[in-house]
Amino acid sequence: MTPISYEDKLTIPIAVIAKSLQYLLADTATAVVTAVVVLMALATLLTKIIKPAFVTSSRFLNMLLNISPVWFAVRMLGAIFIVMTFFGIGPEAVRSSGTGGLVLNDLLPVLFSVFIFAGMLLPLLLNYGLLELFGTLLTKIMRPVFNLPGRSAIDCLASWLGDGSVGILLTSKQYEDKFYTQREAAVIGTTFSAVSITFSLVVISQVQLESYFVPFYLTVCLAGFLAAIIVPKLPPLCWKKDIFIDDTKRDPEDEKIPAGHNIFSLGLERALAKADNAGGVKSLLTEGVENAIDMVFGIIPVVMAIGTVALMLAEYTQVFTYLGMPFIPLLELLHIPEAEMASKTIVVGFADMFLPSILASSIESDMTRFVIAAMSVTQLIYMSEVGALLIGSKIPVNFFELFAIFILRTLVTLPIIAGVAHLIF
Repeated sequence: MTPISYEDKLTIPIAVIAKSLQYLLADTATAVVTAVVVLMALATLLTKIIKPAFVTSSRFLNMLLNISPVWFAVRMLGAIFIVMTFFGIGPEAVRSSGTGGLVLNDLLPVLFSVFIFAGMLLPLLLNYGLLELFGTLLTKIMRPVFNLPGRSAIDCLASWLGDGSVGILLTSKQYEDKFYTQREAAVIGTTFSAVSITFSLVVISQVQLESYFVPFYLTVCLAGFLAAIIVPKLPPLCWKKDIFIDDTKRDPEDEKIPAGHNIFSLGLERALAKADNAGGVKSLLTEGVENAIDMVFGIIPVVMAIGTVALMLAEYTQVFTYLGMPFIPLLELLHIPEAEMASKTIVVGFADMFLPSILASSIESDMTRFVIAAMSVTQLIYMSEVGALLIGSKIPVNFFELFAIFILRTLVTLPIIAGVAHLIF
């Protein structure tokens, strides 16, 4: 989690290790990922038909393989899509470079590498007191500003410096372990899974405005900060219950500083108590391996299925064009040039974060390209990765809620971004 400079970029060690694995796998990465998804589909199918005792008697294997009918269908669909894409068979709409090919070749190898190391190393982050220490220290900031526990700041940092998927996995794990309520997990997962600095640079480069990176990223931070305050106060996030995964409520005394303690001494005491109960090397390795298997085998098929469907809708239908039409008057009101072209890019970001920047590269106005690039980063929810990860995780949000949050984030951040763009251009 410690920020480091690597190849002249700010990142975190886990991102460097994941990139090294991608480099080692090189051309075999897609074959490995395809094998993982197909193996998972076959194992799930056999579990449904045979119900072997070694699966049903194991808490971990039963959770991984004995899934609900909806997730069973999604897992099978992911396997069908990945086989068609890898072998180049079936409809072009499924396997083209803009749909299944994009998910398989560009996204899944990255997720595969991140998941392995994030899963193995998450127990080090969760079980040895770091979150207890910083959670206590940051409660005085996070609770009044965002109505969230202090430890949620660590989730944001993991996303900001590394990868949004790491933040979601961290949030999901803490929700399962009763550190976050349903509302807190939903808010953190949809609000603080920020895009990494590295990816933001890729987006601004795509619209050929690299020289504006500093004002661009400051704009993204400002819009993201205000959205994090406003959007959770609106439905559907404000409707989420403040109860834990087992329906119990948070003890109001949890965040109070007892007599004889200051905020640092309390954080340190909680951190040391957590570390004392962390277990030995065997416990660490067991939990790490289970995390990695759950992420790689459980989430990757979901990303393949949902990501491909979302990109097919973007590529081969007019759905996102029609959904973008209501934004034309708003863009004109904000005096954004080429408003009609810009409107087509706004909602397409729900399918994939990179699509708006690709479509915007043909727009002549620098201001419009700047707005679209910043918009695509602050919208956060995109189904080819973050959306699919959220749905595949234990975080209590569904597809329709994600779309509503996406639209709300768009409506909140667009005027802020447009205002800054008018000052710059």
